[in-house]
Amino acid sequence: MLSLREVRKTWGERGQRFSLEIPHLELAAGQQMALVGPSGCGKSTLLDLLALALAPDQSRYFQCSLSQRVVDVAALWQAKQHNRLAQLRSRYVGYVLQTGGLLGFLTVRGNIGLPGQLSGLSNDRSVEALAEALEIGDQLDKYPQQLSVGQRQRVSCARALAHRPRLLLADEPTAALDPLNARRVMQLLLDRTREQGVCCVVATHDERLIEDSALSVLRIACQRDADGGVTATLQVWR
Repeated sequence: MLSLREVRKTWGERGQRFSLEIPHLELAAGQQMALVGPSGCGKSTLLDLLALALAPDQSRYFQCSLSQRVVDVAALWQAKQHNRLAQLRSRYVGYVLQTGGLLGFLTVRGNIGLPGQLSGLSNDRSVEALAEALEIGDQLDKYPQQLSVGQRQRVSCARALAHRPRLLLADEPTAALDPLNARRVMQLLLDRTREQGVCCVVATHDERLIEDSALSVLRIACQRDADGGVTATLQVWR
């Protein structure tokens, strides 16, 4: 689904430099992985790269097969083919933001259904079915500000899944929740991605949640370099 070799993204220079290096990463349909590492290690940067929302500075190999054919992602960035990248993102990638990112002027139904509308998918009552699966079926006509934090996160998960993506990325989706709600939201999310055969990568600090969910682990380790900058490297996952 996604294949990366020697991909690098750098911010800043010299003592203020931060670099994320991905020596090798393969993502396949149905995989469920936790992305872990200390705060500021580049977890969100990696998710943005995988979401095709952030251009790498260097890459030996960066390809995806989210659609029916293999696409050279690095070449699209180099050629400034932003429309093509946006098409791939909107159709094949779902993204759960840490803050939820819901639109306050839309109801729960409107928020969940928005990606499908933008992708031109027919209204086949999948919004209602997804809401029921994530236990927010009775909240569809409410607005985000009328929901609890846990309910808003479930709406965000439903919105990311509504257009039936092939890759789902989640950036600390349970960080603002108490342990009981965090476990519940995570399990609902993983159950749904498993049912749909979606590849799922979840950034989280919660090691207990990772163990309870039996997720494979992608770990990022950091080191201080001679120039004073920091290099974060994605480790081999187990």
